[in-house]
Amino acid sequence: MGRLTEDPQFRATTFVVIDFETTTPAGYPAQPIELAALALRYGQDGWTRIGSSTSLIKPPAFAPVTSADTALKGMTPEMFTDAPTPAEALGDLDRNFTPGSPFLLVAQNASVESNIIHNQREHCPNLAHIDLLDTIPFAKQIVPGLPSYGLDTLLAHFSIGQPADRHRAQADVEVTAMVFRRLVCAADELPRFSDLAALVKVTGRTAKSNVAVQDQLF
Repeated sequence: MGRLTEDPQFRATTFVVIDFETTTPAGYPAQPIELAALALRYGQDGWTRIGSSTSLIKPPAFAPVTSADTALKGMTPEMFTDAPTPAEALGDLDRNFTPGSPFLLVAQNASVESNIIHNQREHCPNLAHIDLLDTIPFAKQIVPGLPSYGLDTLLAHFSIGQPADRHRAQADVEVTAMVFRRLVCAADELPRFSDLAALVKVTGRTAKSNVAVQDQLF
């Protein structure tokens, strides 16, 4: 491959593709009802999956699963009867993130995931301090001129098939990971993506919890 994937820091980093499904109650921020995460590392033999996690999350009473959620996502209120609470589901995921280890989250429209994680940070303090890469600005650099940069458009551009359960967290994580890998492959051929720092400069989003820490220094 090229310079980006030969960068020692790139190879030392675990990239965790993450997605949440949510309800959007009026007057409240989006509430997570499902999460999925897929951890990837790049090494001598290319990409390796090193872990994955998925869970439903019980919504709060003020943000129930609606008929619109059922129509779009195929999720019904009955599915959440025995679902773990946000503290349980996010706490389980959070234990995978060792403080000080090199992680980056990867998401399609990462501001959405960033906001959800920050709002739930009491349940996932390690996760809340991990910065993100956003596939939308990444794709704009790699394939300029697309009519949009939504996930469906990117799947079509890269000839990645639509999953049967699109708009469920696990399916969306799987195809977002495919898009991310295609973007990295293309970036490897471009001099401006010489290393991980260059990639982060273009596509990175600082975790809100890290911004808060930085602000306290001034």
